Amino acid sequence: MPTPTEPVRFAIVGSGWRTRFMLRLAEAAPDRLRVVALVAHSDSSAARLAADWPGIPVVRTLDDALAHAPEFVVAAVTWEAMPTVVAGLVERGARVLAETPPAPTLDGLRALWAAVGDSGLVQVAEQYLLMPGHAARAAVVASGAIGTPTSVQVASTHLYHATSMIRGLLGVGMAEATVTARSFAAPLTDPLSPAGWAEDPRPVSRTTTIATIDFGEGRMGLYDFVENQWWNPLLSRRIVVRGTHGEIADDVVRRWADGDVVVSPLSYRRSGVDLNLEGNDLVSVSFEGSVVYRNAWAGSRLSEDDIAVAQILADTGAWARGHGPAPYPLADACQDHALGLAIEESARTGADVRVSPDVWSSAG
Repeated sequence: MPTPTEPVRFAIVGSGWRTRFMLRLAEAAPDRLRVVALVAHSDSSAARLAADWPGIPVVRTLDDALAHAPEFVVAAVTWEAMPTVVAGLVERGARVLAETPPAPTLDGLRALWAAVGDSGLVQVAEQYLLMPGHAARAAVVASGAIGTPTSVQVASTHLYHATSMIRGLLGVGMAEATVTARSFAAPLTDPLSPAGWAEDPRPVSRTTTIATIDFGEGRMGLYDFVENQWWNPLLSRRIVVRGTHGEIADDVVRRWADGDVVVSPLSYRRSGVDLNLEGNDLVSVSFEGSVVYRNAWAGSRLSEDDIAVAQILADTGAWARGHGPAPYPLADACQDHALGLAIEESARTGADVRVSPDVWSSAG
């Protein structure tokens, strides 16, 4: 079994932007991450990958990829193709890191669980709670600084990503939930998209979806997402974690302690500022004199989202080696996508949607 200090060896199935995202991370941190094979399903995609990444074998089948002895295989294919690829890898005894979501529909999630759920071989690449700011907030919540968490408000990312943050910060596991959602369209200037900056950034119609997720026992999530919020630089990201003894609002913690209100910031140490010559990196996050997050990728100059994706790859490698816990099991991914689908259904129908225990619930 490889030691914890050896680079994680993984193969990737797919040739889209997510594949290239992970290839870029492996290139930035070759001492930690190593792509040993790429699986392309067409001649044209195989040719593109071979030309862009000449040092990595490009193969056409899962068996050919497994011949390169990866510790796990990333399935970075379309939603529709994901269940077939994941099942094919599990049939071959491979450990899998599936991109999000693992299946497009509720029935698809149930069918995938029936096929591979008992294998224990499938993790899912949900990275949001591994982003430095969210990881620091989760550490503060776990410390008990704000008491028992009771609500989480997320205005940042969409559907299953947001629900993973809500469930994770609340610690509600597979609790039943009632979802109430509504959508509203309004003009909004939207100057940046994956295609680049708009030539004429005049206001266009963009949809905002607001949802409450009631987990019972006073625990709730508030979901607030604007179409293209990931890219639009005019829109801020907001997160509030409220507990019995205070709350975290973005990077400010307000809590009741020693008979008074104590207000403390989450403080980020960044190198490369002014005359600091350590390189441009986020180094750590501290709270009230203690480091609550330390960047394991300092020196690689990765962005915060890059750090989170690199960490899920590293954590999956540690799990595959028996050196770490399961980072984000298939059961959690199914539950979060089920909640995301409920948000969409409630917004579409105007009715509450109940998310009850499902086939994967007992595994969570």
